[in-house]
Amino acid sequence: MVDQQLGFIGYFDRESCDLDEFKVLTSQNLTADVVPYAATIEKNVPVYDMDELRPALENVGKRKALLAEWGHVLDKSSGVIVLKRAFADTSVIDRATDVFRQIIVDERQSGAGEGDHFAASGANDRIWNALQKQCLRDPEGFALYFGNTAVAAACEAWLGPNYQVTAQINQVRPGGQAQQAHRDYHLGFQSAESAARYPAHAHLVTASLTLQGAVAHCDMPVESGPTKLLPFSQLYPPGYLAFHDEGHRAHFEDCYIQLALEKGDAVFFNPALFHAAGENRSADIDRMANLLQISSAFGRAMEVVDRRSMSEVVFPSLVALKQRGALVASELDAAIAATAEGYPFPTNLDTDPPVGGNAPESQADILRRAVSEGWTEPQLAETFSALQSRQAA
Repeated sequence: MVDQQLGFIGYFDRESCDLDEFKVLTSQNLTADVVPYAATIEKNVPVYDMDELRPALENVGKRKALLAEWGHVLDKSSGVIVLKRAFADTSVIDRATDVFRQIIVDERQSGAGEGDHFAASGANDRIWNALQKQCLRDPEGFALYFGNTAVAAACEAWLGPNYQVTAQINQVRPGGQAQQAHRDYHLGFQSAESAARYPAHAHLVTASLTLQGAVAHCDMPVESGPTKLLPFSQLYPPGYLAFHDEGHRAHFEDCYIQLALEKGDAVFFNPALFHAAGENRSADIDRMANLLQISSAFGRAMEVVDRRSMSEVVFPSLVALKQRGALVASELDAAIAATAEGYPFPTNLDTDPPVGGNAPESQADILRRAVSEGWTEPQLAETFSALQSRQAA
């Protein structure tokens, strides 16, 4: 709603949603000069060949330039990037898939894991908090999976350092229906009435608190229903209300794009982008994706994750992988970032004061130091206990 006297927008309401404006915004075209690192542009989505670009992530100058390009695309341009061959070794994907399938079987038998945002119970297979479950079942495989510099770079391009990773597995079997167009967490999970209670600036800032990603665990031709996307739609200010509107949803259905993915590809998009899972029209593809929801250090993740137990379980694998050269330093940092709490606040500054800087040591700092210095498992557990006592005192 525009204040007529002062000329500013205090709150968005239904009248703020202008379908013609939305159509103009989403009719733009991405040009190659905006994305010089992209191998190609497909349907307004820049596609990056990580086989070619992975070495650039180890060069400070090239890394900054590439991450700046990704950040610009996510923020001011089409709103979505695809990383081809984000996982150079797809055996890591296969190992994780085996773990996830066993979790699905176990949770079916126990009656757990049935809830889903958009599908009726049993229509899809959903693993909530797949991050922690994978880590505890197969810590080495988890470290190899998240010791991925391409995924870590995409997270950092949007959120900066010390982000928090959560993950949910979604497997859609043949016949699985499409979702309705929506935006994502935080305000994307609110009703229109609830979202309208937040001031306009909160609508504009919420997208900078999270990044949405998906790792393809199988080849995903278009008939299997990869995510439907509407490039540039994240630029529409009242979109957290508009995606509830039938006119805007109809425009989405008329104009969305889908990109075929291969196993090991990853897609990342601004959570304010209008999107929806597609219908699985294939005859025999169980479409499995690991849905990554990465949160800024300045926000809080959607799921409660026991990062201390994850850190203690994965620690021996991190040490072993380092010793045999299976994970280099940057890959270890990526795995640790997905495992441990990288942000030291909130804490009790009386008992956990900053030492040698503006912030006390975080859980991730401790795990990183333990791997670097070759601690014992009891030493790590004792240090974590001391940290927990300081934070809770």
